[in-house]
Amino acid sequence: MKNQSLGILAHVDAGKTSLSEALLQAAGVIETAGSVDEGTTQTDSLALERQRGITIRAAVVAFSVADVTVNLIDTPGHPDFIAEVNRSLGVLDGAVLVVSAVEGVQSQTVVLMRALRRLAIPTLIFVNKIDRAGADPERVLNRIRERLTPAVVPMGRFLDAGTRNASFVPFSHDDESFVDGLVNILSDYDDALVEAVVDERPAPVTPAALYANLAAQTGRGQVFPVFFGSAITGSGVDPLMAALPELLPTAPAARDAPASGLVFKVERERNGEKVAYVRMFSGTVHRRQRLSFGDGHEANVTSVRTFQPGGAVEGGSVAAGQIAKLAGLTDVRVGDPIGTDRRPSGADMFAPPTLDTAVAPVDPLQKGALHAALTQLAEQDPFINLRQDDSRQELSLSLYGEVQKEVIEQTLAAEFGLRIEFRETTTICVERPRGRGGALERLGGPGNPFPATVGLTVAPGPVNSGIDFRLAVDLASIPLFVYKTVDAFREAMFRYVADTLTQGLSGWQVLDCVVTMDDCAYTAPGTSASDFRKLTPLVLMDALEQAGTVVCEPIHRFHVEAPAETFSAVLRLLGQHRAIPEAPMMTDAWFSLGGSIPAAEATGVQVLLPGRTHGEGVVEFQFDRYAPVSGPAPTRRRSDNNPLHRKEYLMRVAGRI
Repeated sequence: MKNQSLGILAHVDAGKTSLSEALLQAAGVIETAGSVDEGTTQTDSLALERQRGITIRAAVVAFSVADVTVNLIDTPGHPDFIAEVNRSLGVLDGAVLVVSAVEGVQSQTVVLMRALRRLAIPTLIFVNKIDRAGADPERVLNRIRERLTPAVVPMGRFLDAGTRNASFVPFSHDDESFVDGLVNILSDYDDALVEAVVDERPAPVTPAALYANLAAQTGRGQVFPVFFGSAITGSGVDPLMAALPELLPTAPAARDAPASGLVFKVERERNGEKVAYVRMFSGTVHRRQRLSFGDGHEANVTSVRTFQPGGAVEGGSVAAGQIAKLAGLTDVRVGDPIGTDRRPSGADMFAPPTLDTAVAPVDPLQKGALHAALTQLAEQDPFINLRQDDSRQELSLSLYGEVQKEVIEQTLAAEFGLRIEFRETTTICVERPRGRGGALERLGGPGNPFPATVGLTVAPGPVNSGIDFRLAVDLASIPLFVYKTVDAFREAMFRYVADTLTQGLSGWQVLDCVVTMDDCAYTAPGTSASDFRKLTPLVLMDALEQAGTVVCEPIHRFHVEAPAETFSAVLRLLGQHRAIPEAPMMTDAWFSLGGSIPAAEATGVQVLLPGRTHGEGVVEFQFDRYAPVSGPAPTRRRSDNNPLHRKEYLMRVAGRI
């Protein structure tokens, strides 16, 4: 059997989980499709998912079609849980993007499609809910062309849309209108096809050849076939299922190559044992095998459960193309490579969280229990970025929104018996270097208690470049008796630098900078790795103080649609919240307006817009960029050892000096 990892993605409430159930039913895995409303679906297994009727954690189920075992990954649709989608993208062979035939293309649909196209993940589009009142598949198809991609190929006709009798009839491969449509779309990416049409050479334009060309271009993420149907009635589900092995690629069968995989989910069993969800790209992992993973960790695999139709099955091994649950990897984290590191480039496709909040137990005696519980949640979702301020005994989290906050609160109450309260919530900013700065601490120099020399220079880097670390020292000055190789030293120094830059001069993470190590020395055998690790923050903060930083706040793109007579009221509302609107598009009844707005102001617009538009206005937001804060720069309390204050730092990390 071949294997295919398939992601189901959508804006919340587009019918993504219902489609997963319909596919499982059509494949014979379940007799009756579960209901999201009744909490009986296969993939929404958490109690909170069943209560809320939304997907919170990515889930894996398997079914077979033709000679392919499909590992279906159902991802969350709510934007507060976009991190779960982010982790799943790196393990997909293909995807189905679900769009509602009623609501159409929504804000999250655009965000997801942008990520799929950037990663060139082969994608089919399924326009769902054609049986619902108000469904308008033709309008939605046009919106897909306008807002997602013009390179779409309708794969059939929909009939009686908006009624209970709505249905989808797939085109035959030789249908004249289908063939004409294929030629028009495929020729945009295939010069040989254009030449064949012009020269009237029949071979490349036969129905069979065109369908093969469609599969090839879909597999390259250039063209997007569109299906229509209803996950509830089952209309259109069979043609979509049949297309999975025909139009989307399967995993390469690289079983004889070195073992390589990626951990995209971590959870704990009822007994507390940690389990890693792993997609294998090549090779094979066996039970009882000593396996390397993450940043130099090793452990024995105690259990291997591969996904098969009907559930995860205990077995002796997992091979290339399969997904499995591995136990025994105690220190494993989400995002860790397994075996040979083949993590896909551009792994973080979405914006980081934009809210920062402090959290405390209602009962002060439960501080330790709360930290332990949040540590487990951070294993499942590293984006929450759990931090502890030891001096204030305070815990902080990074979040995407209020729904995620509510879910964390309910999870802590239901699974850990902890009642919590969230304190002040602020918008997460970042810092960028203002200029260039350098600093040097010499071995044996005044005030340096560490037997090491570290010299660092900080300079601005390109926007969205993250941290660019460069090593520019004499190789003879590197303590190879500690780090073994130059690459190991470079990696360790980058880690020390990155850890330090999680909190800049104003307490925010420092990004878009170039850090160069231009001096280094040691003494043998007295110097240890901890000396470089402890000295680096002092030097780097000195260099950063010379360079200065600019605090930048997150900026969202917004799109408003509202009745035409409310245009002036909406403009006033946007102005009150520091939005910068662009030229509107007006009709007699409606207007649409785009622009940018500070993320901190988005909630205010969202709350007040209905009152200014007779309840009919709709606004969508998506992260766009970071921009310098106007006015006084906000600060965030430090939770590190505060290398900005030398005496305090040395007392904490090196003992009283």
